[in-house]
Amino acid sequence: MNLDIHQGKTLVLDLLKKELVTNDSLEVILLPSFIHLSSVLDLIEDTGLKLGAQNNHSMEKGAYTGEVSASMLASIKISYCLVGHSERRTYNNEGNDLLSKKLDALYNAGIRPIYCIGEQLEQRENGKHFDLIEQQLKVLFVKSKEQIENTVVAYEPVWAIGTGMTASSAQAQEMHAYIRSKLQDHFGNEIAQKTTLLYGGSCNPKNAKELFSQEDVDGGLIGGASLNAEDFSSIIAAINS
Repeated sequence: MNLDIHQGKTLVLDLLKKELVTNDSLEVILLPSFIHLSSVLDLIEDTGLKLGAQNNHSMEKGAYTGEVSASMLASIKISYCLVGHSERRTYNNEGNDLLSKKLDALYNAGIRPIYCIGEQLEQRENGKHFDLIEQQLKVLFVKSKEQIENTVVAYEPVWAIGTGMTASSAQAQEMHAYIRSKLQDHFGNEIAQKTTLLYGGSCNPKNAKELFSQEDVDGGLIGGASLNAEDFSSIIAAINS
């Protein structure tokens, strides 16, 4: 929940000046708040950048004032949408049952979910982080192979979001390898290897290259650093390097 409409446009225009490189193996997705979606869509037309939303409602339509459905997002050509971000889980009490319905709404609307998972510091210190991640992944285990093929998974250690703390590259790789192994157990090796796994949590220009060099870290879900065009473009360049 950052930037008014004018600040948002300025950020995107500054980003476009960086001449970002996108190709078949690299997508850059902008995930602004709802008020920015239409204007950003106009700005990035024919640039190769993709657009995503930060949230969707589980129902297609109805008397849910203040909510936005997946079909409404699809009507303005939204490609991606976050589901299960730690802040939604914490502040809005979103649990597995609701998140599963939100995923289904996105699948039905032809929008690719970016499904977020991650543990709190207490869970990591108690050695419960793998158990917690498996519990959160169970939402995906009941989906079809075709649905998982259209799903991105983002791992965010909650203790590293906006704190300046960052999981080491070894910690990130360890968890990403675990996530991929669980996907392999349920959907087979081919789908597991093709599933894009993103790391989020205080990723910045200084640590991005090392994080993205890990075998199972396919990219990043960037928070605060994405509010600065120079920093964000540097992180994107780190994926290409």
